[in-house]
Amino acid sequence: MLDRTAFYPEGGGQPADRGVLNFANVLDVQERGNVIVHTTDKPLAAGSAVSGGIDWTRRFALMQQHTGEHIVSGLIHRLFGYDNVGFHMSADALTVDLNGPLSPDDLSLAENLANEAVVRDLPVRAFYPSAEELETLPYRSKKKLTGRVRIVEVPGYDVCACCGTHVARTGRIGAVKLLSSQRYKGGTRLTMACGFQALRDYDSRLRQVSAVSALFSAKPGEIERAAERLLEENEDLKRRADRLQKEIFERKAALLGEKCGNVLVFEPGLSPEELRKFALILAGRCGGAAAVLSGGAAGYRYAIARHTGDVRPLAKELSGLFSGRGGGAKELVQGFVAGDGAALAAYFESRSFLIERKL
Repeated sequence: MLDRTAFYPEGGGQPADRGVLNFANVLDVQERGNVIVHTTDKPLAAGSAVSGGIDWTRRFALMQQHTGEHIVSGLIHRLFGYDNVGFHMSADALTVDLNGPLSPDDLSLAENLANEAVVRDLPVRAFYPSAEELETLPYRSKKKLTGRVRIVEVPGYDVCACCGTHVARTGRIGAVKLLSSQRYKGGTRLTMACGFQALRDYDSRLRQVSAVSALFSAKPGEIERAAERLLEENEDLKRRADRLQKEIFERKAALLGEKCGNVLVFEPGLSPEELRKFALILAGRCGGAAAVLSGGAAGYRYAIARHTGDVRPLAKELSGLFSGRGGGAKELVQGFVAGDGAALAAYFESRSFLIERKL
């Protein structure tokens, strides 16, 4: 047990410090009761003096994040009256949960004002007010606090009860960037990045934009419109493909002749949606029940359709005999069966189905 430590234990949404004690790597630091427990990758001799070193690059990044979070949460509280009800820091980003909805314009305002605080390079003050001062101090806290309370203040932006680590001046945050937001438990969950973390995020996004720009043969500022054109072209191709596929299914169905009765067709390479379309077209042509199977040794997907009558009993029996699963309405059922093609053909043939291996 150490008599004192410079390592921050995990808590309040902030990860634990990493570093070394003598030649042992500190992997985790936790507060258990009144004891701060350091987990190392090798033992340290009891009673020996140790020297420690914190992974400063990591600690400083966490300090940037934590101080940036204070400013953003303080601004949102002052501007919109919402409280920070939870946050979590990681190596890639910081999430903040707020108990109210925020529009894109609201978030843009908060981000601009937060970066204004960074540029002003204000002092960040941590202090312990007296009990009397604490009673009158307008500080943010998730619950009412008593006793010795540590307050962190960014003048004009935030006053908050906090035991975490922070930079000494707001200029050291470097930058504050709100990356995304989503509705969460009736409020808003923000994802943000500060300092070097924001720079890494920007670098990653810039590389992605450059890659997409090259793929589209478009300037970075033109890739949104290029993507829209590609989606429009893709939708047009899908509509044309659907029309052609319907025509193919109708021509294949015509090969069976009118009112041919119950029919089973093995057609390779069909998706569940395509199975459904083909079965419905066949049922309209043959006047009976139409089954379409697509698959191979691993089993078959199927669709069975009939415009008059109920095909569910047939599907239930099929599933029972061939370890299948499926369901649907009385006019159309879809599912999967595990039998081989010959056994399935024999089953349908016994139910008076005309068997067509492929049309």
